[in-house]
Amino acid sequence: MWNGKTVSVVFSTYREKASIRNSIEDFFATGFVDEIVVVNNNAEPGTDDEVKKTKARLVYETRQGYGWGYQKGITEARGDIIILSEPDGTYTGADVEKFLVYGKEFPVVLGSRTNQSAILEGAAMGFLRKWANVLVAKVAEVLFNTNALTEVGCTYKLFHREVLEELKPHWRAHDALFATELLLLVVGRRIKFIEIPITFRERVGSSSLTRHWYQLVRWGWRIFWFVVKFWFRWVRGGLAFRQQ
Repeated sequence: MWNGKTVSVVFSTYREKASIRNSIEDFFATGFVDEIVVVNNNAEPGTDDEVKKTKARLVYETRQGYGWGYQKGITEARGDIIILSEPDGTYTGADVEKFLVYGKEFPVVLGSRTNQSAILEGAAMGFLRKWANVLVAKVAEVLFNTNALTEVGCTYKLFHREVLEELKPHWRAHDALFATELLLLVVGRRIKFIEIPITFRERVGSSSLTRHWYQLVRWGWRIFWFVVKFWFRWVRGGLAFRQQ
């Protein structure tokens, strides 16, 4: 609990059997987290057994995709404040307090993995991935004339419940673009937010999305065009969510 508000953390899991138990315990150890909702999104065998060794609440989403998983978790979470993160060992529960401090003033707090001093040795944030993130973030910053942005794909975010309720009817992305869509919905509606640097560590296991450089390039282009297309709809006034 934080300042009288309950705090939920949402994890969606697919290939994190080796790290999920430690991640859950790491976040609970902060003393601020009231519940952790783990969404089994067709996870590898044995994942449920690891989760059941903890106090986390396990739910299921059979529609495959990052977006489907986190949307299910958000719907299931009961807290006044909802934090999205990943159970692959890259994020640390120690940053929860930082999110909550900024969350006193801002209804949305976005994590950024591109601050060099917070990227730990072995983390999968090499030159190409880092600057692709920064470049696309700056494109979004300019197009939407919004706060300074240095990251577009980070899962680690804090939302006050009422913000997610406001955004929920406008979700379209069901894959990993959902992380970027959440950011764009926030800036598009002119919801007050701040971006903060977070610790980014080496992943336990490998990611199928960013394992090779050519996958990074392909994924970077997908995010770039997603941002541009979103902006075109926003400018045309075709997005019903646009803040009045």
